[in-house]
Amino acid sequence: MTLPSPTTPSPTTTSATAGPRLVAGRGELSRAVTQALRYGGPPVYAPKAILKADPAGEDLQLALYLLYELHYRGFEGVDDEREWDPDLLRLRQAMETRFLHALRTELSDAPRSVGEAFAPLLVEPIALSGSLTHYLETEGELWQLREYAALRSLYHLKEADPHAWAIPRLTGRAKAGLAAIEYDEFGAGRADRVHARLFADLMSDLHLDPRYGLYLDRAPAPLLATVNLMSLFGLHRALRGALVGHFACVEVTSSPGSRRLAKAMRRCGAGPAAEHFYAEHVEADAVHEQVVRREVIGGLLADEPELEADVAFGCAATVLLEDRLAHHIREAWDQGRSALRSPLLGV
Repeated sequence: MTLPSPTTPSPTTTSATAGPRLVAGRGELSRAVTQALRYGGPPVYAPKAILKADPAGEDLQLALYLLYELHYRGFEGVDDEREWDPDLLRLRQAMETRFLHALRTELSDAPRSVGEAFAPLLVEPIALSGSLTHYLETEGELWQLREYAALRSLYHLKEADPHAWAIPRLTGRAKAGLAAIEYDEFGAGRADRVHARLFADLMSDLHLDPRYGLYLDRAPAPLLATVNLMSLFGLHRALRGALVGHFACVEVTSSPGSRRLAKAMRRCGAGPAAEHFYAEHVEADAVHEQVVRREVIGGLLADEPELEADVAFGCAATVLLEDRLAHHIREAWDQGRSALRSPLLGV
């Protein structure tokens, strides 16, 4: 099949809001998405490709990430109208079904009550030897902090955006509580305090390129899955309970981890902005934890008690994918290799 020439973006300076460049596919599905976005037309793939794809693998997770990104900033040279292209949405739905089914199957024995799901997260474990943030605090080297930041940039440069989709789907206390937390995440009215901006400053301190989405091609499937989970929950009203569970899990676990990462940045001399990003989250997220537990979860379940199992599932799925990512990173580092798909250049 002969493909038309891709759209050539105008040779202007890239703005702060510009979308990233498309990356190469990693298999049949992601190549189909990339080609469809680059050249126009529907994605071309074998009928059984989705059933054969590993739901946690590089191909499906990248394909999902590319399609979800159309709802954020899109891609350089890709028409904004592709966000609602029915052929792309049809493919996305099929892959979402595969991803979600795999998560529910793996978590079939997970707690279905909020109390059981969150209880382990509310107590600092005595033994922290398995914690990635503890490792970075006590033993991590500067190159490992740079890799960690490059990976996390795929979320932190759009921090809080996926959770904002829940606001119009909530009412009363839950809506007010979530909006209050999001207001803080977005800088409380100050552009220089937006958390995504603070993370960009952290990246600059670490001699990383802070452009949005720049490290997508280096990001492995376990990282893509953590970001895709937020988008999956956020884009579906039926999964609003799971999104609240995800949001609550992040806020409950953020403060202790941020404290350890702030110490890691200080110990390695990463720079004031690098340390400040995590120091900012220590106190703020400790307050957010109380709001999200009492007002967001409490308000949601007061209005819609039937969503409790969904909230618990959102928490369990978040823990599962974060643990999988931490294992991937530690396994790579313990073997003396990069946790990225290709190593960063030296400072």
